[in-house]
Amino acid sequence: MGEDTANTDPAADRTGLETEIARDLRALTAISEQIGHVFARSNSLRPNDFRALMHVATADAEGAPVTAGQLSKLMGVSAPAVTYLLERMIESGHLERVPDATDRRRVHLGYTEHGMSVAAGFFGPLSARTRAALGELPDSDLAAAHRVLVGVTAALREFYAELPESGQAAD
Repeated sequence: MGEDTANTDPAADRTGLETEIARDLRALTAISEQIGHVFARSNSLRPNDFRALMHVATADAEGAPVTAGQLSKLMGVSAPAVTYLLERMIESGHLERVPDATDRRRVHLGYTEHGMSVAAGFFGPLSARTRAALGELPDSDLAAAHRVLVGVTAALREFYAELPESGQAAD
């Protein structure tokens, strides 16, 4: 019996694939965290500074810029701690406060040109390596991978919202 005919149970194959995806996501998270620590150290940032930068970048990429109050909740730290963190990040030239175009009372957080330049300088080689790694895959594979990542991200966000410590769960 050949290797490709040994397991014909589609449920077993699916369970195995789901397990592999979960394992791959853990590995991705672990190496991403290691790279983030190197970026932080090489730019005289603290780990929470890098976490803040990631939240600001993610919110911006999703078209929903983050406020200081939202960042406080996302990071699970007090408002005074976020204020102190933001003052450091603004002073270092990574972030800036950006007035909301529709509500002058609201202020969003955004990257400065300096912050974007620093990030591009560090992460540019990673982007090139990622593009090279994905270069030979067909568009249909990339579209499927994107759907998987969107689904997993949604599941993680739902799970987080249900956790008592998230500050979002119902009492």
